[in-house]
Amino acid sequence: MKRISPIWNIIYSLGLLMGIGGSVLLSTLRGESEKNLEKSNEYFTAAVIGVSILALITWLALIFFDRELLLLFGAEESLMPLARRYVLPVKFVVPLFLFSQLLAAFLRNDSNPGLATRAVLCGGIFNVFGNYLFVFVLDLGIMGADLATCLGCLLTVGVMLTHFFKTGDCAKNVQRAPNSRIGSSCPEVGAGTAHSPKCTLRLVRPTHLLHKLGKITLIGFSTFFIDVAMGILTVLFNRQLLQFLGTNALSVYGIIINISTFVQCCSYSIGQASQPIFSVNFGANRFDRIRETLKYALGTAAAFGLIWSAICVFVPNLFTYIFMQPTEEILAIAPSIIRRYGISFLLLPLNIFSTYYFQALLKPKTSFIVSVGRGAVISGILICLLPAVAGPDSIWFAMPITEAVTAVYVASMMLRYTKKTERMKCA
Repeated sequence: MKRISPIWNIIYSLGLLMGIGGSVLLSTLRGESEKNLEKSNEYFTAAVIGVSILALITWLALIFFDRELLLLFGAEESLMPLARRYVLPVKFVVPLFLFSQLLAAFLRNDSNPGLATRAVLCGGIFNVFGNYLFVFVLDLGIMGADLATCLGCLLTVGVMLTHFFKTGDCAKNVQRAPNSRIGSSCPEVGAGTAHSPKCTLRLVRPTHLLHKLGKITLIGFSTFFIDVAMGILTVLFNRQLLQFLGTNALSVYGIIINISTFVQCCSYSIGQASQPIFSVNFGANRFDRIRETLKYALGTAAAFGLIWSAICVFVPNLFTYIFMQPTEEILAIAPSIIRRYGISFLLLPLNIFSTYYFQALLKPKTSFIVSVGRGAVISGILICLLPAVAGPDSIWFAMPITEAVTAVYVASMMLRYTKKTERMKCA
């Protein structure tokens, strides 16, 4: 259901907007001083209020304008009844999808990434088995697949909410200031004990709520736009491929979307795992620890990039058989297409990780340029121009060129900030 995926992208990205933006500011404040606990929880409260407002707007839009949204994202009239049946269960639980992203971000920054991971695994595993149960055993068809997704998300949120029952002395469990053991041996910085993290998140009365929501939105926008960009690029590619290369090429692009989703998830994992460490140590002015974490993160991004690109180049039809039952025509064109597009996966993890890195260092402008540049401006221009200027098949080089140009900018900015932190350390 490629026509529905942009809706999922928007729903999840709105949760990330508030979750990542708020949690970065929370950890930075806690890294500065233990006395900032109350102030940091104002950002947690503001993020909860913000995501509640966005959830309500999204909920109403999907309830009353589902048909218009599906048409906007390319659903044909012939498939409209099927698409609307698919999104029917979502209409009842839209806020859960936004809150799942918000809670996961704050749990990671409240020294309980393990619970966030377990919650996502529980929901994902239930989704897998729920698909089989609802679609094949109970014969609910496509609606059953979405029902499994919704119940899986409900389970994920339920598991994450148990964190708020792990109460304790907040002053003892909050992230510590520069003289403590932040990042010394455990990435769960300042978490009381590594074995029993306590909840230090509290709903408090925020001062200057609109100002805080503005800061959260500014910091979190880049992560938000990464997911939105997936929907934008999907729509652009769909239209260009139908015009220049036909339905077989569009089918192969469906395979590429699935591969790209896996690569991006690997990239998210690097950024989301390292962001709390960057943020709290940035607040604590421990730039040596930031540089050490950056070294490991870049190594992981390089490893992911090499692995995924190598698979695309050397065994491209592995994905073809995994994601579809190919015809002879598909098997003839898929390898060259996947190889050309797959080159972009070499640098994609670096570029996506960099948005989290720049956000954690409170550099939203740089993060914005990376996110919007690769996700819409450079990629959009190339997708539209290359087929007309250099021939239809050149469209598959749009993303490799985009990632290469973005990586040059990312590398230059990382070097600049690294040199700046070294000067600050010497001072």
